Amino acid sequence: MKSNHTMVTGFILLGFSGVIENQIFLFPIFLCTFIITVGGNLSIILAYQLTPSLHTPMYFFLANFSLLEILYVSCTVPKMLSSLLSEWKSISFSGCAIQMYCFLLLSGTECYMLGAMAYDRYNAICHPLLYTVIMSEVVCIQHIVGSYFIGALNSLIHTTFTFSLPFCRLNEIDHFFCDVPPVLDLSCQDIWVNELVIFVIGGCLVIGSFILTLISYVEIISKILKLHSSSSKKKTFATCSSHLLVVTIFYGSATFMYLRPRSSHRIGQNSVVSLMYTVIAPLFNPFIYSLRNQEVKSSIKNIFLQKKRL
Repeated sequence: MKSNHTMVTGFILLGFSGVIENQIFLFPIFLCTFIITVGGNLSIILAYQLTPSLHTPMYFFLANFSLLEILYVSCTVPKMLSSLLSEWKSISFSGCAIQMYCFLLLSGTECYMLGAMAYDRYNAICHPLLYTVIMSEVVCIQHIVGSYFIGALNSLIHTTFTFSLPFCRLNEIDHFFCDVPPVLDLSCQDIWVNELVIFVIGGCLVIGSFILTLISYVEIISKILKLHSSSSKKKTFATCSSHLLVVTIFYGSATFMYLRPRSSHRIGQNSVVSLMYTVIAPLFNPFIYSLRNQEVKSSIKNIFLQKKRL
């Protein structure tokens, strides 16, 4: 007898229904968060473009990272906002696949872009005389393109494996967007292969980029500790502390989401945990990098003052 799992044409995003009964009150909160996130990251991009003194590898990576964060939140938050206002929180089968692919592409890219940013700081602190040679414009572009390539390949593998499964259970996704773990929960087929792919491919992606970041910071800290002047130590560490904080937030929440056992999943937990790296981290990043960086702060301030004069 032919099964009916091919009849699934769309999904329903449950969002935060397992945590909050009346979700419409979340709409103004997430709308403001989205506007501030886009505005904050856009201000960093504008500061880089309009300030010649910021045309260095560090700020090149920061501007590209800010662009990535804008794309990142735009992939999930607009759909979440529309779902909060709608009683029918549906998404088409193809729409779900596209959203998953875009999200995984951007999150995978972010992993290695954070690693590239750590490598940049390592060269700036540990090899200052060769810094401009090692981190040339061509090398910086190669790091960015390489990050997107790895993210795209990772996304293609996970999305293909996920949507090649038959779906014959309830089409309700326990999440506010189409992520791999909650979509896999809807399959009526054994998903051990998919779980293996997540642990192997996803694990290599996260652990590989994390090791790159970790090695860079071990070398950086070792270099800082060898400095004799306390003011030099403080100034050098200040250039890395912002990036280190962003890395901790991103990797901590992402690892908990993707590398935990399936048996530990609870209703509504996916949405709450994912907020850390899909909404909260992109919101904090502009403030972390600008408030702790005098050059960025001054550049943004000068841009607004020039606009007022005009």
